[in-house]
Amino acid sequence: MTESAAAATLLAEARALTDAQLAEVAADFGRRSDRLGGAISYALGTIGKRIRPALVLACYRACGGAGPGIARLATAVEIIHTYSLVHDDLPCMDDDTRRRGRPTTHVVFDAAIATQVGYLLVPVAIGVLCQATEEMGLSGPTHQAIARDLLAASGIGGMVGGQWLDLVAEGRVLDPADLTAIHTRKTGALIQAACLVGGRAAGAAEPTLRAFASFGADIGLAFQVADDVLDATATTDQLGKTAGRDVSLQKSTYVSLLGVEGARAEAGRLAAGAIAGLQRAGVASTALVSLAHYIVQRQS
Repeated sequence: MTESAAAATLLAEARALTDAQLAEVAADFGRRSDRLGGAISYALGTIGKRIRPALVLACYRACGGAGPGIARLATAVEIIHTYSLVHDDLPCMDDDTRRRGRPTTHVVFDAAIATQVGYLLVPVAIGVLCQATEEMGLSGPTHQAIARDLLAASGIGGMVGGQWLDLVAEGRVLDPADLTAIHTRKTGALIQAACLVGGRAAGAAEPTLRAFASFGADIGLAFQVADDVLDATATTDQLGKTAGRDVSLQKSTYVSLLGVEGARAEAGRLAAGAIAGLQRAGVASTALVSLAHYIVQRQS
């Protein structure tokens, strides 16, 4: 199987497993009669690439994990990602009207409801995480470590802090170090956490967990660099969200600093470094290598 085929197969599996779990959670909220329940169900029903769940699966399996409960754990990570998208699109944030090919949650409902949806999805994710770790028979310390990883990635030291720095930086020209500091938290933190969650669930040793953390940090930045390129070069239909928002919001991006070709080269460098780090640590995973290449070569 070629690398591209391996990535496509894993992503298709991650989508099928995660979407089935998300549908169950969304159905529970959809049965409520209030608008908030409907809005939570709507947010959870968006169709995505499921890269973060795929990373959970790949890291889990790279360490010998084989239990079906990993699908629920991967879903907890995707629910955290969904919360970040709902809040990222709010009028007080990036004020975007489309996400994943359909109107954003605040457009369909309103900003107040969407704000509530975002912060309520965090405890929803932790509830799913608790179900997963119990189903998998994970120890108390392992459960706690997984929860810490996920909550740290979603909070002020991760996505919340990165989003705040990103908003403050609008209209300013950042240097590469400041831009990297933003996206290490805003984008990279949850991607890194997905790798750690998969490894911890499989009982990975500390050297392997450190390798996963480094891999996740590198491909997390590579993901953002590739996103910046796509925002500058792809269409709204291709992206499923409004193209060209970085320019309209006067954001510093890897494209504005490096140019399109320079940014593409930087994404490739980061992916290559991530793969080399796994090899140095003795982690053999065709799935992780294929995902690293997919992240920088994707068209949406």
